[in-house]
Amino acid sequence: MSETLTQPQVQTREWQAIAGTIDHTLLKPEASRDQIIRLCEEAAYFSFAAVCVNPWWVPLAASVLSGSRVKVATTIGFPLGANYTTVKRFEAAEAVRLGAQELDMVMNIGALKSRDRQSVQNDIAAVAEVAHTGGAILKVILETPLLTLEEKILSCELSLAGKADFVKTATGFLGGATVEDVSLMRGVVGDRAGVKASGGIRAAVTAQAMIEAGANRLGTSSSVAIVRELGAGEFVGS
Repeated sequence: MSETLTQPQVQTREWQAIAGTIDHTLLKPEASRDQIIRLCEEAAYFSFAAVCVNPWWVPLAASVLSGSRVKVATTIGFPLGANYTTVKRFEAAEAVRLGAQELDMVMNIGALKSRDRQSVQNDIAAVAEVAHTGGAILKVILETPLLTLEEKILSCELSLAGKADFVKTATGFLGGATVEDVSLMRGVVGDRAGVKASGGIRAAVTAQAMIEAGANRLGTSSSVAIVRELGAGEFVGS
């Protein structure tokens, strides 16, 4: 990698700690190749946990981030979660083959609301099997803005039963994370899974509140603004 991808010389513990939880995200359909490259360069520079990109961009992100500690994450069944399980499995397998190390899969929300617990669990388990066979981890997006309290609890339980590694609040398209939801999710999964807060996290105070509530990953497209607010230097690019 070029010298522009190395870490800044002066770092504060506060912004570094937050940076290490962030999935630097760009999922807009109009995102260009140059924007994805910059996303990856920023992630390496600030030592974010991962970049999260749409599947088409996985090979490019994996290439740019080769040799760095930043993981490549991508979406599965995004953004509605209503794909066939076979389609989700194929998408997951292709993503892992092309360099994805983390998969953010949208749960079958309609099946959950229909109380079809077995189908939801089977859907998660099928993708988890593909992910784990390929050495990747699985995060299940619950889309909490659409769920009742009971459904949020149930979706966490079914994610655990399906061997997911994380539960995640939302896609960000229909609303975002709340402190209350993150706290609830952490209470349900305990130390058996991670919790990713995603959607609407645009400021340092919000990021810190989510972490205090129990999140150990944050999904945001405002990553650079957040760490700069906490004292990180400016990324100048290549």
